[in-house]
Amino acid sequence: MIDIRLLREQPDFVAENARNKGYDIDVNKIVALDEERRTLQQQVDDLREKRNQNADKMKSAVAEGGKPDQSLIDEGKQIKVELAEREGYLENSEVMFWKLFKEIPNMPLPDVPVGTTEDENVVVREVGEKPQFDFEPKNHAQIAEAKGWLDTPRAVKIAGSRFVYIKGDMARLEFALWQFGIETLTNSDTLRQIAADNDLDVSDKAFTMVLPPAVAKTEVFEATGRLNKQEQTYKIEDEDLWLNASAEHTMAPMYMDEILPEAETPVRLVGYTTAFRREAGTYGKDTEGIFRLHQFNKLEMESFTTADKSLEEHKFMVAIQEYLMQKLGLPYRVLEKCTADIGRPNAKGVDLDVWLPSQEQYRETHTADLITDYQTRAMKTRVRRGNGNVELAHTNDATAFSQRPIIGIIENFQTAEGDVRVPEVLRQYLGGREVI
Repeated sequence: MIDIRLLREQPDFVAENARNKGYDIDVNKIVALDEERRTLQQQVDDLREKRNQNADKMKSAVAEGGKPDQSLIDEGKQIKVELAEREGYLENSEVMFWKLFKEIPNMPLPDVPVGTTEDENVVVREVGEKPQFDFEPKNHAQIAEAKGWLDTPRAVKIAGSRFVYIKGDMARLEFALWQFGIETLTNSDTLRQIAADNDLDVSDKAFTMVLPPAVAKTEVFEATGRLNKQEQTYKIEDEDLWLNASAEHTMAPMYMDEILPEAETPVRLVGYTTAFRREAGTYGKDTEGIFRLHQFNKLEMESFTTADKSLEEHKFMVAIQEYLMQKLGLPYRVLEKCTADIGRPNAKGVDLDVWLPSQEQYRETHTADLITDYQTRAMKTRVRRGNGNVELAHTNDATAFSQRPIIGIIENFQTAEGDVRVPEVLRQYLGGREVI
């Protein structure tokens, strides 16, 4: 959530930026509720003080061998009634305020393009050569099904639509992707070179490999700003648990209610988990093969930094994503996401899209999110600076790999015979095979 002082001091700024992100927030109502609850809190505090003073007077009377004056007893009863009433009002006001306040999105950074739809995202650059075929290229689902790599009918029989069995060389290709990603992110020498190549002043500290829980409690999920009940998140029936929709959803709250020493930052995690998403409202080509499933696997980066390091960390994560795609040899583009597309907790967002020959367009494979202190304020994740001051940490998350680069590999490196050339960087994980 945002800093409450920002709401109090610059309500018009908050309202404008919420609108730019597509959120219909009644800022005036939230400000009025904030003022109301503060007034009620002062009334409650005053009545509690009167109650304590009244109690002290009665104790004094008893200590002196007498009994409290009836007026003191009556006053005590009256204070009790008034206090109960004010506390009830305060409780209701607090509930209403915090419910609305938490709906305010994070404020986008000044350089984020203002837009109303994802169509207004800005293309920063295109990288790599698009393949030229002397045959009609197939989509990844056609190739994978012909190879026996995908079995959708049996998965539908077992689990319903948008589930698949991934088999054989395609399954091995996926595990090769994870291994390549993990080895890259846990190698300080590689990270140092990526930072140098992109002129970034960041630590070369390696990422720690994590296998996080695939579920989170409601309170925890809400603190991350990621709980999307209507569109994406599955709830476990009769449990206060939600399935994660991406690996960072259970890595971001890992240090909830903790203070990290500055010397240990950046804390960098690379987490692998199976994720679950409703993906409501999608249709057509997005439902073919493995492009948009209810269940998918993901390797995700998460980091915790001081406030002054978070933007550079964001740029570093994008640089890592580009390094991974370049090593795979896949043509891609980089998008600066507009205000309407970066999401509620984000202050800034960047996407990488791979070129898909079958669709003759770029499609998303990676996203990088700069969250600033929006999550850590609710999670109470802080950093103790070297001078002893305690500040809110900043968080970043970014895709290392989802399953979508596999789509790019199959489509961009397909042959006329229906085979797929293996990117050179992945061959060591497939027994040296060049073609599958």
